[in-house]
Amino acid sequence: MTINFAAGRGANLIGSLWMVVAMAAFAVEDVFVKAIADVLPVAQILIIFGVGGAVLFACLATFRRERLFTAAVVSIPMRLRVVFEILGRLFYVLAITLTPLSSATVILQATPIVVVAGAALIFREKVGPRRWAAIFLGLVGVVVIIRPGSDSFSMLSVLAILGMLGFAGRDLASRAAPSSLSTSILGLYGFLAVVLAGALFSTCIYPDVETSLYLLAAVLSGVVAYSSLMKAMRTGEVSAVTPFRYSRLLFGIAFGVLLFDEQLSSSMLIGCGLIVVSGLFILWRGKQTTASKVRR
Repeated sequence: MTINFAAGRGANLIGSLWMVVAMAAFAVEDVFVKAIADVLPVAQILIIFGVGGAVLFACLATFRRERLFTAAVVSIPMRLRVVFEILGRLFYVLAITLTPLSSATVILQATPIVVVAGAALIFREKVGPRRWAAIFLGLVGVVVIIRPGSDSFSMLSVLAILGMLGFAGRDLASRAAPSSLSTSILGLYGFLAVVLAGALFSTCIYPDVETSLYLLAAVLSGVVAYSSLMKAMRTGEVSAVTPFRYSRLLFGIAFGVLLFDEQLSSSMLIGCGLIVVSGLFILWRGKQTTASKVRR
């Protein structure tokens, strides 16, 4: 059998570009959500954002003649996915509205590290001592950022951690979800979960024109981000594409500093470095382990 390495590299390049687009769109979404929070309550933002995204994904699924509801939609993994989506969205949106965008973005980057740990504990995937050490190092990075026990510590920092854990649980549940469910269907029910998250704190204020445009921009950015992320993960090799998730750090920190006049502390930069290094090492070790199995 002949392997087309050029084609593989091309797929990885395209997948990596999709990943960068996804991370940029997620960062733009965060900017608009943080800006809207000065006008609307978080609950209303989540509800409008969720409805907008769900409608767009429902239209896309209908255009592709996909069934919007099947038995797979109510499977146990999908139910768990909805619960974790609610937790992730609710706490992360609270984090970016009540704490600096840059620090919330950095803490969110620990999600892949927690996913690897969860996959080892739940799915019994083999994780060696070096990767466990890297997981521990990444979690130390989160602790360095929030600095518990120091004068600068704020309990609001825990919101970003809870959001990160919610997204990690969602990703693990997505892994166990039936493969018959397409990206559009996953996106549809993911955004419906956002509506439920908003309903938990529902209050209503009628937005003005400018706020409505911000909401529209947030919805469109979210849909582009989600679709691009799925494109990235399904185009190139996971080990080649996933490292580009950390490009969100660049966008998130840049937007936080330039648009919201946030300051970068040395502890946040050190913690950010620990998270990125540990995440990249985990991915590299996973690729090495897979390669050794193939050679055997």
